[in-house]
Parts: sequence; structure tokens; C-alpha cells
Amino acid sequence: MIIANPIYDVVFKRLMEDKRIAKFFVETLTGETISDIDLKPQEFTYNDRLAGIAVYRLDFIATIKTADNDYKKVLIEIQKAKNSVDLMRFRNYLAEQYKKEDEVNTEWGKTKSALPIITIYLLGFKLNEIESSVIKVNRIYTDLITNTIINQKSDFIEKLTHDCYVVQIPRIQPKLQSKLEVLLTIFEQDYFTDDKEITKDYSYKVDNDLIKNIIDILHHAGTDPVERLEIEKEQEALRVFDAGMRELKQVINEKDRALSEKDNALIEKEKALSEKDRLIEELLKKLGQK
Repeated sequence: MIIANPIYDVVFKRLMEDKRIAKFFVETLTGETISDIDLKPQEFTYNDRLAGIAVYRLDFIATIKTADNDYKKVLIEIQKAKNSVDLMRFRNYLAEQYKKEDEVNTEWGKTKSALPIITIYLLGFKLNEIESSVIKVNRIYTDLITNTIINQKSDFIEKLTHDCYVVQIPRIQPKLQSKLEVLLTIFEQDYFTDDKEITKDYSYKVDNDLIKNIIDILHHAGTDPVERLEIEKEQEALRVFDAGMRELKQVINEKDRALSEKDNALIEKEKALSEKDRLIEELLKKLGQK
């Protein structure tokens, strides 16, 4: 079956618009038991003033209610290429979310609170240091006096620290041995049907009804002309952004090289002046002796 590549924001948004799929995705990836979820895409335009480029982006924020009636905020980021500016964007965005007071719909009405945060990063590139396709970075409370694990959680600590999940999409090698691996098959970057890598042939046999729904949505996104045009627009925007970043890096490298050459020239000049001063001093000594 032909399906759209879900690493594009406009495609992933189609999936997350289905509340059952959003719940299934977050629950399967994090292992949290979720009783309710409210997920909204956060639309914004990222402006790089140095490169003179504006890129439309979507980030996804979900408020989840766990089986223990605890509320948490889940931040989902999709990053297709590795750019140095994006690391700072992630950090700034995370800082903004920590500063926000979240609004939660409870059985007693709307309340405001600072919710604990979970981050999910879907990366379209490899981290050289780690070969695992899915990584969980979690926190463990440790008593440093007795060197023992503390099982009790603190609301104060939970709201100041967070768990993190990282998916290295290029390292996905589905074996279909778990529900998580079956879910990850939709992100596998193989079997493309076009040079633009917008659509791919999905041939895995799955029994999970929700994953079948995901495949149906991706099939529509990959075969509908209007949906495909939206993907192509996003792809072109990313291409322009990447080209602009490469050009900017080249300009910066050339300026750094020119400054380095200038510094080297100054160093050589200083050496020559120092040598000149030494020769003059020696000459004055000889004249003094005579």
C-alpha cells in the first residue's frame, strides 16, 4: 500500500488530529497508561534573521491524564535534518514551556497549574554516539548518603525535571516483536516510490486496528493530490532553508578564514618587528663597544 512519509509536519498533524491515534502514539512510545489526551499542534514561523529565511513549523503539545489521575504535558518535536540552530530552538522552546502555567480541564472545571513535562524527539538523522533506535532518558531519585534508590516521587522535583524519549528514525529496523516496533514501521525510511521520498510502499501485515487506521490516513495523504501538494510545499520550504543555512555557513567560514589569515599576517608582522628590534639592539651594543 502506498502511504505518505509521516516525518513531514503536515502528515504527522493528520495523524494527531485523531484523538485515539494520538493517545495510542504517546501511550505506546512512553509506556504511560493514559485515560485522556488533549493534543494541539502549535503553529509558528521560525525566522532566521541571519539567513533571511522564514520556515513554517508545527510543534505538538499534548496534555495527558494518566491512570493515576495525574496530568502531564507532552512535547513532540519532529526534526528531519541536523542543524545547529535547531538545538537552540529546542532549548528555547523547552524554556518557554517551563515558564507557562498550563490550563487543565478537570471534573471541577478549568484549573491552572505548572504540569510535569515529557519530551519526545523524532529525529530524521543519526546520533553518532548511540546506535539504539529508541532511547528513554528517565530520572531516578537517589539518596547520596545511603546510596539507595528513593521510590517516592516529589511534585516539586517532577515539575522541575523531565523524562525524554528520542527516536532515531534512520536507525529503525522493525522486527514486529512488540507493539512499539510495529508502530515504528510507519516511520521507516525505506521502500520509497518517488525520488522526493514523499511516499513509500508499506507492505507489513499488522493486526492492530489503530495501526491499520494510521496506515489508512497515511494512504489518503500519500495518494490525494491536495494532500501531496501540501507535503511538497513543506519539502520545498525545508530545501530552501537548508540551502540558505549551507550558504550562510559558507559565508561564515570564508570570513573566519579571512580573519585567520589576517591574524596570521599580523603575527608575522609582529615577528618581523621583533626581529628588527633585536637587530637594532645588537647593532647599538656593537657601536657602544667600539
